[in-house]
Amino acid sequence: MMSQAPSSQSKTQITLPEIPALTLNAKNAFMLTADGELKTCSHNEASALIHKKPVLVCHAPYTRGRLGNDTEFFAFDVLELFAFTHPGKFATPTINGLCKALGLVEPASIDESPMALMDIAKALLSDLQDDQHAAKAPPLEIARVMGLNGSKGRGGWPWTPFVFSAFGETYDKAVPVNSKTGLNVWKNLPEWNEDAPEPPPSHLAVTGDEARERLQQLLGHDAEQRKPQVEYTTSMTAAFAPTNNADEPNIVLAEAGTGVGKTLGYLAPASVWAEKNKGTVWISTYTKNLQRQIDQELDRLYPNEELKDIHVATRKGRENYLCLLNLEETAAGAALAKHPQAAIASGIMARWTAATKDGDLTGGQYPGWLSGILGYRYSTGLSDRRGECVYSACDHYHNCFVEHSVRKAKSARIVVANHALVMISSALSTSGEDMPSRYVFDEGHHLFDAADSAFAAHLTAREARDLRRWILGNEGGRRQSRARGLKRRAEDLTEGMADAEDALRKILDTAECLPMDSWTRRLRDGTPSGPTEQFAAEVYRLVFARADGRDGPYSLETQAFPVDDALLEKSRALKAALQKLQKPMQDLARIFAKKLEDDDGYLDTDTRKRLEAVSQSLERRATMTLQAWILMLENIDKGETPPEFVDWMEIDRIDGQAIDVGLYRHHVDPMKPFAASIRPHMHGMAVTSATLRDSSQNDDIDWQNAMKRSGAEYLNPAAQTHSFSSPFNYAEQTKIFIINDVRKDKMDQVAGAYKALFEASGGGALGLFTAISRLRAVHDRIASNLEEKGLPLYSQHVDEIDPGTLVDMFREDTHACLLGTDAIRDGVDVPGESLRLIVFDRTPWPRPTILHKARREAFGGRTYDEMMTRLKLKQAFGRLIRRTTDKGVFVMLDPMLPSRLQTAFPSDVDIIKCGLGETINNIKDFLS
Repeated sequence: MMSQAPSSQSKTQITLPEIPALTLNAKNAFMLTADGELKTCSHNEASALIHKKPVLVCHAPYTRGRLGNDTEFFAFDVLELFAFTHPGKFATPTINGLCKALGLVEPASIDESPMALMDIAKALLSDLQDDQHAAKAPPLEIARVMGLNGSKGRGGWPWTPFVFSAFGETYDKAVPVNSKTGLNVWKNLPEWNEDAPEPPPSHLAVTGDEARERLQQLLGHDAEQRKPQVEYTTSMTAAFAPTNNADEPNIVLAEAGTGVGKTLGYLAPASVWAEKNKGTVWISTYTKNLQRQIDQELDRLYPNEELKDIHVATRKGRENYLCLLNLEETAAGAALAKHPQAAIASGIMARWTAATKDGDLTGGQYPGWLSGILGYRYSTGLSDRRGECVYSACDHYHNCFVEHSVRKAKSARIVVANHALVMISSALSTSGEDMPSRYVFDEGHHLFDAADSAFAAHLTAREARDLRRWILGNEGGRRQSRARGLKRRAEDLTEGMADAEDALRKILDTAECLPMDSWTRRLRDGTPSGPTEQFAAEVYRLVFARADGRDGPYSLETQAFPVDDALLEKSRALKAALQKLQKPMQDLARIFAKKLEDDDGYLDTDTRKRLEAVSQSLERRATMTLQAWILMLENIDKGETPPEFVDWMEIDRIDGQAIDVGLYRHHVDPMKPFAASIRPHMHGMAVTSATLRDSSQNDDIDWQNAMKRSGAEYLNPAAQTHSFSSPFNYAEQTKIFIINDVRKDKMDQVAGAYKALFEASGGGALGLFTAISRLRAVHDRIASNLEEKGLPLYSQHVDEIDPGTLVDMFREDTHACLLGTDAIRDGVDVPGESLRLIVFDRTPWPRPTILHKARREAFGGRTYDEMMTRLKLKQAFGRLIRRTTDKGVFVMLDPMLPSRLQTAFPSDVDIIKCGLGETINNIKDFLS
């Protein structure tokens, strides 16, 4: 049965499914039945009413999570329909967010939201009739593929008949479908062009007048310049001066408080230098939010979209981009997949592929919530995350999103990148390689963490399993796997070369020493297979025997020494196996490199690029990954670790479930290898952040620590340092309270405090936690009560939604509240009324890990702990005020916060210690 709904904007009447529409809060369900009756009931009652029945919802996984993951229903999800109808368009994944994106009236209350679901569905089907992407991704052909039932006979995409009806056609299941043909949107994508190499840039300086004039242009000639921003812009020009000593690049460290206007402040001299010298400046960030913000600010520099596309590029690692070959292989197998989700996801991803400009699965055009709807495997899992690219042997090589971005970045004036890519690129580079010479590192307080990750070595079961997959590809006849092994990537390149064929064969044979799939089961059953698994089993035994907290949910670790004879024996066996694998990998890399050197023009360009890519991939894994593992095992044999490293053994766990185990190595100071790798290429670098320095009240020591944590000390000890205060009046705009009558070790009291504080602010509240377990405990105690009072509560680690989307949902509703940990704290940029209260559960002391212990000893003991804690508090407080009109309150529930840590907050803000009741009254008065 179907109901007819007339559409004033379409030629064809829109047909809607005659099914109930369901929305939820933390306690109740609100259902509009097919007969038009509005019911309010409990979650259990709603589960019974929709059991194995079709129902209209917004975000099916989120709905299932709230009803209980064992609830079975057939979802007509309006988010799937939105992603199909408007691929690449942003919308917050809530009913209000979709209404806003579609220009519909938002429901005034939760009990009006089921009717809004019907309006959303009608609007989306109507919008399809004016589809902008029909030429590249025909909606009917794709919807027909999505309607496939799956090999187990389960129903396909429920929206398919209604998509056909929107075009005045009837869907016929009997029509034969070729999923690969129906989804082949890749044939309509543009190809990249190979251009001549760019000449090296000139070395002309950027004057202060030029930078200030460009800043005025970016702001608008009628805008009034702010003195701190002008001074900041002027200071940044030093990073773009010509370098006069190969060992002393121009370095500027600039701390600029929130509101100074850092982004335009460094874009002004950077863009002037790029234009004058016909060179490229890389702007590196840590978070996706800032990347998007920089991209938006660059619209001021290049208001013409075509001109911006020429001069601005975004660069990320390969793992961030959709792989067209992966999409094609998934599409081809959709018809044979057991579950229709493969066809549904492939169709939506095909529509997105036709709409996206760059294929970036972590960028602004890709909805962060889509992976939660479609599943990781069929969405962000379609990227090349394991280095399986076949380069020019791929049919999509000349349409490849990654190749597009690489070539575009070579000729762009401004490249917006991220710290991870810069670190990895510098680590893999050689002294003669063409690398950027000018960098601006925004969010510079994260440089240390980025380098720590980039220059670490993990000899773990998962890492070794990934290496085996890279070498051997799909094993065991798993039809669904997209893994492509080294044989497929290199076999034709070795043809006619006996030494290369022999090396390839040895690599494939010796890779058997690495773990296969299901290694966790074999370790659990006590039947490890091969030297890597046997080593991992001994590590697991030793860690579990020695570590504290084995009955808890968190990871377990212990020092790398001493080891017993059993582990030592397996360590030696693994070292021998890895050396046996390393040699043929190095041999094949050298053979391919030699073939390139000896080429007299016989090899075509694509073959040369493939030889170079495979050679570099082999060399990187042999000389970096395998060599690091071998050295770690040698140190196990010697019984000591070199002083520049920290080694430990760890069982990596999530919620008490082991997901990895092995030997870990990190640099005590990762900025040393970072500086060594980037120095040969760098002429100038600016590092900036609102929290670049500690605030210990000893300015000299604070700058010394900033020099070390940014790497500047190892690049040029004479780096310039500048500090620019925030223009905000924190004394007028903020209040800080430390509550002294709530027991932080009593979860009922902590939860009660969060509830009361969130109610006092009327929402717009962010709760920060230092432990996931406490976050979940508070959420369970307060969610229902808050939502009954019209304050929606979202929670990281509880809601099955990615952190970026949770922040979007929080930002959208000024009455919403959000609970989170470090990832939320660092990723929040919520100006205005949507964030007016921050509550921190405890003093965020560093976790006492083995790695932290080593750095604590190296960087000053207790003063290091206090510096790290102050920086976290400083960053958290900085989330509160983003505009001159913002007002906000910061609350610490830990009465033991030492006064020496309170210098993290602005000096002109009074810090009030008082009880919960007095704090609540103050919040109400201040925010009113």
